[in-house]
Amino acid sequence: MVEIDQKQERLWGMFCHLASLVAFIGIPFGNIIGPLVVWLVKKNEMPFVDAQGKESLNFQISMSLYLLVASVLCLLVIGIPLLIALAITDLVLVIIASIKISNGETFQYPLTIRFLK
Repeated sequence: MVEIDQKQERLWGMFCHLASLVAFIGIPFGNIIGPLVVWLVKKNEMPFVDAQGKESLNFQISMSLYLLVASVLCLLVIGIPLLIALAITDLVLVIIASIKISNGETFQYPLTIRFLK
C-alpha cells in the first residue's frame, strides 16, 4: 500500500511539472495556471507534490518574468533570439524535471526566483 502512495505522489509531482506545457498549446498563462491547479488540489494530501508544485510554480513565474523582459527587448532585436532560447530552455527543463520526479528524485530548477517557500 505504501508503494502505491509513493507512485501516486511521483505521478502527481510529475503532473505539476508537465501541466506547465499547456502554455505551448496557446493557453495564456497556462504555464502558471496548470501547475497551480495541480498543486492546489494535491498539496494538502501529498508533501512531495506540495514541494514539487512550489518548485514548478516558482520556475514558471520566473520564466514568465524573463519572457516579459525578453518581449520588451524585442524592440532592440536582441529579444527575439532570447525569447526562442527561453522557450527551449523552459521545455527542456520541464522534461528533465518530469523524468527526475517520475524516478522518485527531487528536482530544483536553475535560475529560479523563490516566490513560494
